[in-house]
Amino acid sequence: MGGEDGRVLIVRATKKLLRLAGPSTARDNDRGTTLLGPWYATVLFWRPRVVLLVNEVTLLPVLLPLAPAATLTSRIAEQISTVLTAHQTPVTVVNQERRHMQTVELGVTANRSVVGVMTELARLAEIHHHNDPTVGLVELAVRLATTPCSPLYSRNVSPDRELTATLQAITT
Repeated sequence: MGGEDGRVLIVRATKKLLRLAGPSTARDNDRGTTLLGPWYATVLFWRPRVVLLVNEVTLLPVLLPLAPAATLTSRIAEQISTVLTAHQTPVTVVNQERRHMQTVELGVTANRSVVGVMTELARLAEIHHHNDPTVGLVELAVRLATTPCSPLYSRNVSPDRELTATLQAITT
Protein backbone atom coordinates (compact mmCIF):
# COMPACT_ATOMS: atom_id res chain seq x y z
CA MET A 1 0.00 0.00 0.00
CA GLY A 2 1.24 3.50 -0.83
CA GLY A 3 1.98 6.47 1.35
CA GLU A 4 5.17 7.17 3.24
CA ASP A 5 3.60 6.18 6.54
CA GLY A 6 1.10 3.65 5.17
CA ARG A 7 -1.82 6.09 5.21
CA VAL A 8 -3.73 5.99 1.97
CA LEU A 9 -7.14 6.69 0.48
CA ILE A 10 -8.31 4.30 -2.22
CA VAL A 11 -10.47 5.79 -4.97
CA ARG A 12 -12.04 3.20 -7.28
CA ALA A 13 -12.54 5.05 -10.55
CA THR A 14 -14.52 4.27 -13.68
CA LYS A 15 -12.60 3.67 -16.91
CA LYS A 16 -13.72 7.08 -18.20
CA LEU A 17 -12.18 8.83 -15.20
CA LEU A 18 -9.01 6.74 -15.21
CA ARG A 19 -8.40 7.79 -18.83
CA LEU A 20 -8.51 11.44 -17.70
CA ALA A 21 -6.96 11.33 -14.23
CA GLY A 22 -4.26 8.69 -14.42
CA PRO A 23 -3.59 4.99 -14.31
CA SER A 24 -4.79 2.55 -11.68
CA THR A 25 -2.14 2.00 -9.01
CA ALA A 26 -4.21 0.32 -6.27
CA ARG A 27 -4.52 -3.44 -6.06
CA ASP A 28 -8.00 -4.98 -6.16
CA ASN A 29 -7.94 -5.91 -2.46
CA ASP A 30 -6.59 -2.55 -1.19
CA ARG A 31 -8.99 -0.91 1.29
CA GLY A 32 -6.93 2.07 2.35
CA THR A 33 -6.63 3.32 5.92
CA THR A 34 -9.49 5.82 6.15
CA LEU A 35 -12.31 5.24 8.64
CA LEU A 36 -14.90 5.44 5.87
CA GLY A 37 -13.02 3.12 3.54
CA PRO A 38 -12.73 3.37 -0.25
CA TRP A 39 -14.51 5.89 -2.43
CA TYR A 40 -15.80 5.34 -5.96
CA ALA A 41 -15.52 8.02 -8.64
CA THR A 42 -16.74 8.89 -12.10
CA VAL A 43 -16.63 11.92 -14.34
CA LEU A 44 -19.69 14.01 -15.19
CA PHE A 45 -19.27 15.64 -18.58
CA TRP A 46 -20.60 19.04 -17.58
CA ARG A 47 -18.96 22.28 -18.60
CA PRO A 48 -16.66 22.38 -16.74
CA ARG A 49 -16.29 18.64 -16.01
CA VAL A 50 -17.03 17.43 -12.48
CA VAL A 51 -16.01 14.32 -10.56
CA LEU A 52 -18.62 12.48 -8.50
CA LEU A 53 -17.20 10.51 -5.57
CA VAL A 54 -19.36 8.04 -3.63
CA ASN A 55 -18.23 6.44 -0.38
CA GLU A 56 -18.39 2.64 -0.48
CA VAL A 57 -19.66 2.32 3.10
CA THR A 58 -22.13 5.20 3.48
CA LEU A 59 -22.82 5.99 -0.22
CA LEU A 60 -22.17 9.64 0.66
CA PRO A 61 -21.69 11.72 -2.52
CA VAL A 62 -19.01 14.37 -3.00
CA LEU A 63 -18.60 16.56 -6.10
CA LEU A 64 -15.48 18.43 -7.18
CA PRO A 65 -14.13 19.99 -10.37
CA LEU A 66 -12.08 17.65 -12.54
CA ALA A 67 -9.81 20.39 -13.87
CA PRO A 68 -6.95 20.33 -13.70
CA ALA A 69 -7.04 16.53 -13.97
CA ALA A 70 -3.34 16.27 -13.13
CA THR A 71 -4.02 17.56 -9.60
CA LEU A 72 -7.29 15.71 -8.99
CA THR A 73 -5.91 13.22 -6.46
CA SER A 74 -4.28 16.01 -4.46
CA ARG A 75 -7.62 17.87 -4.20
CA ILE A 76 -9.87 14.98 -3.18
CA ALA A 77 -9.08 15.08 0.56
CA GLU A 78 -9.99 18.77 0.84
CA GLN A 79 -13.36 18.32 -0.87
CA ILE A 80 -14.28 15.19 1.11
CA SER A 81 -13.38 17.10 4.30
CA THR A 82 -15.54 20.05 3.22
CA VAL A 83 -18.55 17.82 2.54
CA LEU A 84 -18.06 15.88 5.79
CA THR A 85 -17.99 19.21 7.64
CA ALA A 86 -21.20 20.28 5.85
CA HIS A 87 -22.79 17.13 7.33
CA GLN A 88 -21.71 18.20 10.86
CA THR A 89 -19.08 15.48 11.11
CA PRO A 90 -17.03 16.00 14.29
CA VAL A 91 -13.81 17.94 13.63
CA THR A 92 -11.73 15.16 15.19
CA VAL A 93 -13.12 12.64 12.66
CA VAL A 94 -12.62 15.04 9.72
CA ASN A 95 -9.03 15.68 10.80
CA GLN A 96 -8.34 11.95 11.21
CA GLU A 97 -9.75 11.23 7.74
CA ARG A 98 -7.59 14.01 6.25
CA ARG A 99 -4.47 12.54 7.83
CA HIS A 100 -5.32 9.22 6.18
CA MET A 101 -5.99 10.84 2.79
CA GLN A 102 -2.52 12.34 2.30
CA THR A 103 -1.83 9.73 -0.37
CA VAL A 104 -4.55 8.85 -2.88
CA GLU A 105 -4.31 5.77 -5.05
CA LEU A 106 -6.63 5.18 -7.97
CA GLY A 107 -7.97 1.72 -8.64
CA VAL A 108 -10.58 0.09 -10.82
CA THR A 109 -14.18 -0.27 -9.64
CA ALA A 110 -14.94 -3.51 -7.83
CA ASN A 111 -18.42 -3.19 -6.26
CA ARG A 112 -21.24 -3.17 -8.81
CA SER A 113 -23.79 -2.08 -6.22
CA VAL A 114 -21.82 1.10 -5.46
CA VAL A 115 -21.34 1.72 -9.20
CA GLY A 116 -25.13 1.43 -9.64
CA VAL A 117 -25.79 3.94 -6.87
CA MET A 118 -23.14 6.24 -8.34
CA THR A 119 -24.89 6.07 -11.73
CA GLU A 120 -28.23 7.01 -10.16
CA LEU A 121 -26.69 9.85 -8.14
CA ALA A 122 -25.02 11.10 -11.34
CA ARG A 123 -28.44 11.22 -13.05
CA LEU A 124 -29.95 13.11 -10.13
CA ALA A 125 -27.01 15.50 -10.04
CA GLU A 126 -27.52 16.17 -13.75
CA ILE A 127 -31.20 17.00 -13.16
CA HIS A 128 -30.42 19.33 -10.25
CA HIS A 129 -27.57 20.97 -12.19
CA HIS A 130 -29.80 21.47 -15.24
CA ASN A 131 -32.57 23.01 -13.09
CA ASP A 132 -30.16 25.32 -11.25
CA PRO A 133 -26.67 25.60 -12.79
CA THR A 134 -25.67 28.12 -10.09
CA VAL A 135 -25.94 25.63 -7.22
CA GLY A 136 -22.54 24.99 -5.63
CA LEU A 137 -20.96 21.55 -5.70
CA VAL A 138 -20.96 21.18 -1.89
CA GLU A 139 -24.62 22.22 -1.66
CA LEU A 140 -25.52 19.82 -4.46
CA ALA A 141 -23.63 16.98 -2.77
CA VAL A 142 -25.49 17.64 0.51
CA ARG A 143 -28.79 17.64 -1.38
CA LEU A 144 -27.92 14.35 -3.14
CA ALA A 145 -27.05 12.77 0.22
CA THR A 146 -30.74 12.84 1.20
CA THR A 147 -31.62 10.50 -1.69
CA PRO A 148 -32.96 7.09 -0.66
CA CYS A 149 -30.63 4.34 -1.94
CA SER A 150 -31.77 0.73 -2.17
CA PRO A 151 -28.63 -0.77 -0.56
CA LEU A 152 -29.44 1.35 2.52
CA TYR A 153 -33.17 0.54 2.77
CA SER A 154 -32.67 -2.06 5.50
CA ARG A 155 -30.47 0.31 7.49
CA ASN A 156 -30.71 4.08 7.29
CA VAL A 157 -32.28 4.70 3.84
CA SER A 158 -30.14 7.66 2.68
CA PRO A 159 -26.40 8.43 2.64
CA ASP A 160 -26.70 11.35 5.07
CA ARG A 161 -28.42 9.13 7.65
CA GLU A 162 -25.99 6.27 6.99
CA LEU A 163 -23.07 8.67 7.57
CA THR A 164 -24.57 9.75 10.90
CA ALA A 165 -25.06 6.13 12.01
CA THR A 166 -21.59 5.12 10.85
CA LEU A 167 -19.99 8.06 12.70
CA GLN A 168 -21.92 7.22 15.86
CA ALA A 169 -20.63 3.64 15.66
CA ILE A 170 -17.06 4.84 15.07
CA THR A 171 -16.99 7.47 17.82
CA THR A 172 -18.69 5.50 20.60
